[in-house]
Amino acid sequence: KWAIGSMATIGVLMSTFIVGAGSWLMLDLLGIGLPFAWCLVFGALISPTDPVAVLGILKTVTVPESLEAKIAGESLFNDGVGVVVFTILVAVAVGAEGGEAFGAADMAKLFLVETVGGALIGLAFGYIAYRAMLSIDEHNLEVLITLALVFLITAIAQAVHASAPIAAVVAGLLIGNHGTRFAMSDKTAMHVQTFWSLIDEILNSVLFLIIGFEVLALALDGRTLIAAALAIPLVLAARFVSVATPVGLLRVREQFTTGAVRVLTWGGLRGGISVALALSLPAGPAKEEILVITYGVVIFSIIVQGLTIGKVVKRVVR
Repeated sequence: KWAIGSMATIGVLMSTFIVGAGSWLMLDLLGIGLPFAWCLVFGALISPTDPVAVLGILKTVTVPESLEAKIAGESLFNDGVGVVVFTILVAVAVGAEGGEAFGAADMAKLFLVETVGGALIGLAFGYIAYRAMLSIDEHNLEVLITLALVFLITAIAQAVHASAPIAAVVAGLLIGNHGTRFAMSDKTAMHVQTFWSLIDEILNSVLFLIIGFEVLALALDGRTLIAAALAIPLVLAARFVSVATPVGLLRVREQFTTGAVRVLTWGGLRGGISVALALSLPAGPAKEEILVITYGVVIFSIIVQGLTIGKVVKRVVR
């Protein structure tokens, strides 16, 4: 629990700063004048690992149960934290360009509302859905309850400016843990799992199709493509530091599988969450640069890291 929490919070913050500072220096050397605030925004959107990609990879490789729990747990929580950090940094970046000023007090308030508010919304409405599913035994209706739950908590979270991803993670953990054990039959649990697996695949396919059209519409130049290539080792280095630091600090009280840091580093795939955040940026030169670099990192992550993680696990895990 401590490992998952520290990697999903401290790790994301560390990675955001390392990638942000590194990309600012890199882009400056390439003659691409991206402000430091927008470089931090890029760091925030590229730091979270994608739960769909990570969980999909875990199905294809044999990983020790304790390490698998850490990888899966971190991927579920760090995207919520990443979205909150991203939202705050976008507000700061827009304010720095002449928009509404956004100070430290505003950042603290937004962070609390996003995280605590999102968690409370997910817990409250997740429990209501759990109680509803406990009282019935009809798989089609229970699938619809989970679908309605997602729409409901997303709408409420957006209305009160809380984090919808955090609300979804908390509600999902409640339904996926207590719900599947106490409120669903085996048949219902299978239908719910199949339904949401299909939704994951469809939405990710649509997401990559959208960014493909976006990239075709962008004016690509050699410097931006070089920046995308150089961002790959930068993101991997930031991932290594953001994993190795909390793992190193927690080794005194918690046992880790041999090779855990290397597996967590290489297995931290970037995917739909990074793409979606890049697409949500306000229109402007910063969005075009960030979108291309993000796409380059994500493509490398899914193709190269995704296809080789099995070999890495076999080589380093003992």
